[in-house]
Amino acid sequence: MIIKKLEVGPIMANCFILGCESTKEAVVIDPGDDSDRILMELSKSELKVKYLINTHGHFDHVGANKRMKEVTGAQLAIHPDDEPMFNELSRSASMFGLSSENSPPADILLKDGDEITFGDITLKVIHTPGHSKGGISLYTKGHLFAGDTLFAGSIGRTDLAGGDYDTLISSIKEKLLVLDEDTRVYTGHGPETTIGNEKRMNPFLR
Repeated sequence: MIIKKLEVGPIMANCFILGCESTKEAVVIDPGDDSDRILMELSKSELKVKYLINTHGHFDHVGANKRMKEVTGAQLAIHPDDEPMFNELSRSASMFGLSSENSPPADILLKDGDEITFGDITLKVIHTPGHSKGGISLYTKGHLFAGDTLFAGSIGRTDLAGGDYDTLISSIKEKLLVLDEDTRVYTGHGPETTIGNEKRMNPFLR
């Protein structure tokens, strides 16, 4: 599997491009900003985008949805509890002194246990609310894309609309920490980690 990480936008959100080496089909997880950079990376790698997947609806993770969909024709996917945020992106960004375009509606509403296939790769959807009501993580073959649910040595903030600390901790402990300890965790901000490292070292999970 091809995995490329780009830090996008002023809040430095992690956008991931996942590609199938044999078919060149791809998904983009959290196209938060800098659509030109994302498109250039796709072109360099000769990848064809099948899906744009949002792990949650905050503007720093979905801000490039509109242009990415217009250019690639890919289907846009998010959990139904976070889709209403698509119409609030401009207002939400302005609260941080930033700007963002509202997103077109989702083509696919993802539920816990759903699967997304591109080429030879299948991502399993894990509903992990707490940072937002509709937060999801995506898992395939020892790789977890956790959005803003779990970070290296930390967890997602819960003081924004739809956030809840107890729900977030339950999501992490019951749905993520049960994965193999060597599962690599690709976070929505900051560096990668592993499930084992977070079990042992994360102060929020003791």
